[in-house]
Amino acid sequence: MPDWIPDVLGDEFEQLTLELADDDEGQVVATLVRALPGRSRWWERLTRERGALEDVDVLYIHGWSDYFFQKRLARFWTSRGARFFALDLRKYGRSLRDGQTPGYITDLAAYDEDIAAALQAMGRGDEGAESGRRLILLGHSTGGLTLSLWASRHPGAADAVVLNSPWLEFQVASARPLIAPVAELQARWAPREVAPQVDLGFYTRAQQEVSDPDDPVEVNLLWRPAQTMAVHAGWFHAILSGHARVAAGLSVDAPVCVLLSARSATPTRWSEDLTRADSVLVVDDIARAALKLGPSVTVERIDGALHDVFLSRHEAREEAYRRLDRWVRGWSAVRERQT
Repeated sequence: MPDWIPDVLGDEFEQLTLELADDDEGQVVATLVRALPGRSRWWERLTRERGALEDVDVLYIHGWSDYFFQKRLARFWTSRGARFFALDLRKYGRSLRDGQTPGYITDLAAYDEDIAAALQAMGRGDEGAESGRRLILLGHSTGGLTLSLWASRHPGAADAVVLNSPWLEFQVASARPLIAPVAELQARWAPREVAPQVDLGFYTRAQQEVSDPDDPVEVNLLWRPAQTMAVHAGWFHAILSGHARVAAGLSVDAPVCVLLSARSATPTRWSEDLTRADSVLVVDDIARAALKLGPSVTVERIDGALHDVFLSRHEAREEAYRRLDRWVRGWSAVRERQT
């Protein structure tokens, strides 16, 4: 296996290339990024200010047309003692190779190979459970859908699941059963057919409008373009199939925390309202779909949040971190009482 090398994020971040099976476009890899906690100081050990998550590994997966770049999100976990890992899936971000179709896949279950390789590199075995350390899965948008499906197929592997605006349902939920058969035919006969571009770049603009100079975020526009990557028929069918499985009910046996904006906004034209709402998903439908993930689901609705709640304007972003901290503290306390 290749060695860990310095990551493009600099500072405490390193990356590891994970070799996967080739496909019809040639070599396929995923990339694991890690940030490890620093050694706690003696007074932190005495006061238990750190260490509540010292036996925790966090595995993050990004959304569609995205990659991992959120330093502060990683530091939220490492400052509490956890080891943080983020996976750039095949054909995204650090893992995209020349000649590949960005983000293209025809079955979300194919990412099992990426996740298994990441868990192996984390020292957990390819099923995630061969370790004395607890595992928290953390997913944004499409990554949240992918991890929800994975956790349901791998009972006992995760100890907790945290989802940041997971894409659990199609934007027009009532139309999904009507669209799905057409999407299946397109995926079968012309899987690489490209849908018209409907993203006007307003979500990217909203993030730029609310950016905080005291909490800077740098984005590589080659890996996360202002308008989303091309949507292919095969990929779209894979997403709808995932939504159908969620609608039928999953069996995630770990506690789940879902973080969502309080409101949605339709991005047909630019307005300031887009800087205070989720302009990608219909959050009320996502909240309802979240209840079908498993028996223990907490839904946190955050006023003024964007689609990525951790990239929202200052007040909403800080509230998102407060809510996450509260949930993680409660989860960890319950786990301690059980052991």
